[in-house]
Amino acid sequence: MEEKAKVQAGLQNQFYVDSEKLSDSVLKKKHELEQNPASRTNYMEYEEGMERINSDIMEKVLHEMEHYHYEEYTEADVRQALAKDRCSIEDFKALLSPAAQPYLEEMAAKAKQETSKHFGNTVYMFTPLYLANYCENYCVYCGFNCYNDISRKQLTKEEIEKEMKIIADSGMEEILLLTGESRVKSSIEYIGEACKTAKKYFRNIGLEIYPVNSDEYRYLHECGADYVTVFQETYHGDKYETLHLMGHKRVFPYRFEAQERALMGGMRGVAFSALLGLADFRKDALATALHAYYLQRKYPYAEYSLSCPRLRPIINNNKINPLDVHESQLCQILCAYRIFLPFVGITVSSRETKQFRDGIVKIAATKVSAGVSTGIGDHESKYTGQEEGEAGDEQFEIADDRSFGQMYQELSEEGLQPVMNDYVYVRR
Repeated sequence: MEEKAKVQAGLQNQFYVDSEKLSDSVLKKKHELEQNPASRTNYMEYEEGMERINSDIMEKVLHEMEHYHYEEYTEADVRQALAKDRCSIEDFKALLSPAAQPYLEEMAAKAKQETSKHFGNTVYMFTPLYLANYCENYCVYCGFNCYNDISRKQLTKEEIEKEMKIIADSGMEEILLLTGESRVKSSIEYIGEACKTAKKYFRNIGLEIYPVNSDEYRYLHECGADYVTVFQETYHGDKYETLHLMGHKRVFPYRFEAQERALMGGMRGVAFSALLGLADFRKDALATALHAYYLQRKYPYAEYSLSCPRLRPIINNNKINPLDVHESQLCQILCAYRIFLPFVGITVSSRETKQFRDGIVKIAATKVSAGVSTGIGDHESKYTGQEEGEAGDEQFEIADDRSFGQMYQELSEEGLQPVMNDYVYVRR
């Protein structure tokens, strides 16, 4: 109850920042969106051109989340959950509850056992490549939001290939391609061409772009994309509405159904996440895992993975933080994920510190990013020390800036086995 009372007492981030470069008319529109809910569109209504699918998964997930009262779980419930060979939804809810905090050591031991059983001592490595940071959304916590005064850039075809070659030369074999959410500056065709280029250098290609329709996912898969990552950000509808004030991202159900449309479009795998610190993190963690759980039951052939990013400061707002989601709570969530969904991949990004990531890969995480840049076009300077041309600004600050080589060596020295790729492609 104490934890919930803190949130209700007004523990929250201050997201609104005005740029001096915005005109009076633009500022007026921005303030209207922030202060007047009536000026915003209905976040549950699809926009023209957005595909609707026949799925009941969102209804199931939101029902479980809305009826999750974590303060009602006891230490006896936690002990019972830890004693079982298979973790039910009710057991998972107990492991996410505050009552499980004193049992973190036991949870870590069980999570480590499950990780070793299904993944051995392997740790998969990848790096992100941001293609563009133009965005048409106003998401108040994001560094790319359309009202934030940052240096914008879209990589040309030649720049994309140059960045990819630099990354591939380091030894990396998996890449995650990201864009801001702008169909104008990052069209489906532009992203597709980037995928085709990536196939020349990498064996595994992921996408973290704006949600699209199933036929567009199919096109991107044909261009070379293997899996799709989509952050729901928060599964709390009312909170989602106050954080996403404008743009296609405002449409909650269309974003929720992105992973299912990606699987309908032929993608091999999908990844899920909430951005912890935006809302009640225990309920968001529950909803994230159940989103993957229900989709896995419907599409059992696909690969599934989860991540648990926490809020980080952004350019022009260094006060954003994950609030009550401390490392112990993050560790609890990751251990609960592993116990509930023993076969899924779990990614821990460079948003977290070196110390935390070094510890969690021995317990629950199976994938980490390395050699990370969240800016646009600056891999050459970060990988080689040479600077050429102007780079676009970052989406958020990272906490672990180790290079690929450094991370590979340190993981190996800890007795872990870094894995670049474990897929064998057969020509038809």
